[in-house]
Amino acid sequence: MLKFILRRLGISALILWLASILIFVLTINSGDPLADLRESNAQNRDQLIAARIATMGLDKPWHERYLEWLTGVGGCFTGSCDLGTTMNGSNVLDLTTQAAASTLRLVTLATLLAIVVGVALGMLTAIRQYSGFDYAVTFMSFLFFSLPVFWAAVLLKEYGAIRFNDWIAGGQAAPAAILLLAAVVAVVLAALLGGTQRRRLVTGAATFVFVGIVLFVLNVLDWYRSPVFGLGLVLLTALGAGVLTTALVTGFGNRRVLYAAATTAVVGTLSYLLFIDLLLEPTWLLLAGLFVLAVVVSVAIGAAWGGYARKQAMLVSGITGVVTSLVIVFDILVAHWSGFLALKPRPISTIGSQTPNFTGDFWESVLDMGAQIVLPTVVLTLISIASYSRYTRSSMLEVMNQDYVRTARSKGLSERAVITKHAFRNALIPITTIVAFDFAGLIGGAVITERVFGWKGMGAMFADGLHHVDPAPVMAFFLVTGTAAVVMNMLADIAYAFLDPRIRR
Repeated sequence: MLKFILRRLGISALILWLASILIFVLTINSGDPLADLRESNAQNRDQLIAARIATMGLDKPWHERYLEWLTGVGGCFTGSCDLGTTMNGSNVLDLTTQAAASTLRLVTLATLLAIVVGVALGMLTAIRQYSGFDYAVTFMSFLFFSLPVFWAAVLLKEYGAIRFNDWIAGGQAAPAAILLLAAVVAVVLAALLGGTQRRRLVTGAATFVFVGIVLFVLNVLDWYRSPVFGLGLVLLTALGAGVLTTALVTGFGNRRVLYAAATTAVVGTLSYLLFIDLLLEPTWLLLAGLFVLAVVVSVAIGAAWGGYARKQAMLVSGITGVVTSLVIVFDILVAHWSGFLALKPRPISTIGSQTPNFTGDFWESVLDMGAQIVLPTVVLTLISIASYSRYTRSSMLEVMNQDYVRTARSKGLSERAVITKHAFRNALIPITTIVAFDFAGLIGGAVITERVFGWKGMGAMFADGLHHVDPAPVMAFFLVTGTAAVVMNMLADIAYAFLDPRIRR
């Protein structure tokens, strides 16, 4: 396995080197970097042209300029990294550090959401093949996959930002909107759960009434502007996550696993009370430490309860602990929403990754960054969900027709065990390949999204560099995306060995 990884790293490094030469040559020959100065009427135009020629090394052959850049990149392995300067003299390494942090935050969140939602939809449509739910998801997948990114981004700016900001000023859902939303949720849930026609009608009617009542109560309580979640709902949500995870991983045959999940949910909720003072004004480092502590404690609870199913109990408890931590963070953010609206009455801006000179506390700043990241994340996520759901469905259908799956059914295993332990794990192997390429592809695809939303990330840096025929920012963009592609492919290779033990040999 180690030899295989080293060989892949060597091949990837060779490909990156050859691609970097091609990108550099194409960039410097894509236009005239002195075009704006040649058209200038400034009295010191000649001095400005001479200064730019000296800064960008335009008086040198292309291979010398490339070797200077390559030497600077090589210094990154010795602690003296130098990615050059822009035509204006700005340090490209500093620009790349800021832009990469912004873009990777956006792309990572979009990738995680797309994987979770897309794989889940693909798995459900494979199980419910040729049902109304399958046809609906298939139609929506092709629709989202075909959407032009810039068009979807502009629509989201109109309805997700401008009109949402107008609506949140009052924070009241109109009766027609309540009825429409309740009807949509009822139809979707009835199609998802399936069953006989009578069962679907009962499910849809009950869902319609329940959702309508909940939305009406939220209107009365002015919940959209002054929301409340509370400790009780944190505990109920954590317990629900534990029960659902147990049902998917092991079923309810082994009560020890269920008790481990329930214990994790209760301990996590009680720890919320214990650390509440620290969570009022934390730091990112403190939150990371508390998250690691939550995972460790959750796994330890699973090990203590597990018995002969210790590994499964540890997995279920770990997932429950992660979900509980996220629910606690959600409760804190909900508690700060009204204060955030007081500071920023129009919470979602149409451009930028955060509000300049924002004066809120830690959690209000998190809400500000979250409000800014939601729209570009939705754009990137919708496109990726379409591909993940289709590939997962196809892979699941192929695996479910294999002999070993039919053998598992004939041995009397439950349908849950057949799908989760036998079919789903093997169906993930081709999906792993797609994830590796999609992550790097999303960084490249973020160029348009960042342009529309005014997001100062790698995409903006790449577009500006290409527009001004400045190779340094373009090569920095290539370096980040190329390295991301190599790293994700390495992780995919490791995931192959985990999913299929035959690959380890």
